[in-house]
Amino acid sequence: MSLPPLVEPAAELSVAEVRRYSRHLIIPDVAMAGQKRLKNAKVLVVGAGGLGSPALLYLAAAGVGTLGIVDFDVVEESNLQRQVIHGVSDVGRSKAASARDSILEINPLVEVRLHTERLDSSNALGIFAGYDLVLDGTDNFATRYLVNDACILLGIPYVWGSIYRFEGQVSVFWAVPPVGPDGTAVQGVQYRDLYPEPPPPGMVPSCAEGGVLGVLCAAIGSVMVTEAIKLITGIGDPLLGRLLIFDALEMSWREVRVRKDPAGETITGLIDYDEFCGAISTDAADAARESTIGARDLAVMLAARERGEDDFVLIDVREPAEFEIVSIPGAVLVPKGRFESGEALGELPADKRVVLHCKSGARSAEVLAILKGAGFADAVHVGGGVLAWVSQVEPDKASY
Repeated sequence: MSLPPLVEPAAELSVAEVRRYSRHLIIPDVAMAGQKRLKNAKVLVVGAGGLGSPALLYLAAAGVGTLGIVDFDVVEESNLQRQVIHGVSDVGRSKAASARDSILEINPLVEVRLHTERLDSSNALGIFAGYDLVLDGTDNFATRYLVNDACILLGIPYVWGSIYRFEGQVSVFWAVPPVGPDGTAVQGVQYRDLYPEPPPPGMVPSCAEGGVLGVLCAAIGSVMVTEAIKLITGIGDPLLGRLLIFDALEMSWREVRVRKDPAGETITGLIDYDEFCGAISTDAADAARESTIGARDLAVMLAARERGEDDFVLIDVREPAEFEIVSIPGAVLVPKGRFESGEALGELPADKRVVLHCKSGARSAEVLAILKGAGFADAVHVGGGVLAWVSQVEPDKASY
């Protein structure tokens, strides 16, 4: 069902704007009125990363008058595989500032607002206020719940996208959308109707842990912008109550209905979303509390083992593809899944201490909890994982 236009039209388009947006203006469904609405629109994009990159570029090119960018991070070399709004010369710069420069190169008529603080419950409502809608391309559940709840409290729509390896998802959430053009009420849905509870910690890897096909960002990001344009101008049938799923390997799109959760609680305020989602499980946090060593501690232990003064087994719980990129000398690869199934427990030596590591420490903490529960009381894991090892011990090795 189509919805009323989200934004009132601007008073006029300049001659330069008419020339720039002429291909929009000759589309009957958009025309002058639709382009004036885009000019008057204020859109906030959370994250100038994989999804935020194409979204910001196409929103700017489409003539959205005001673009807000929320991102506290800096550009890293590993971002360039998919975050096309940034270039080599931007490495080390603020992502928000880098994105602003690219936007203004495409369309200097756009006003760009930067929000370079970390988004959290204390500032989300203040940042979101005044924007007409929010696009969210972040890759963690805590931020998604935060964005959803802030949008509910402010009564604005939320265009959400997600990517992982070869699959992408897009939907539109709006808890209480306006009455449709024919006077009938439109059933609203929110992100919590799709995910009433966050998945268990460690269940869904981030892109940094699992990887993503770079070009997938363009496919999903462009759909997100299409939905934003439809909402702003009041054309077409938005993805409200529909989850669009893209499989790049099969080159297929499919749709799943999202229905309102009758047991869903009313959102009355923002909460601590890191605590709500949990970076790692309670068991993992408990296991790691007194059983975590640093990368430099591991280097000392490995040197002692080389001299015959210590004996332990170093287990890398990452995936084979990650092990091929970089590994810690002497580590044995045993992926996390083999511990979760119990298969690997019988292969561990009973007479040696077990030391675990992963990429950053989250997965190894989860495996540590499994080992503690299986009786390996002296097992430890490396806080910061292989990233800490490369940073502190072998900086010449590759990082990812």
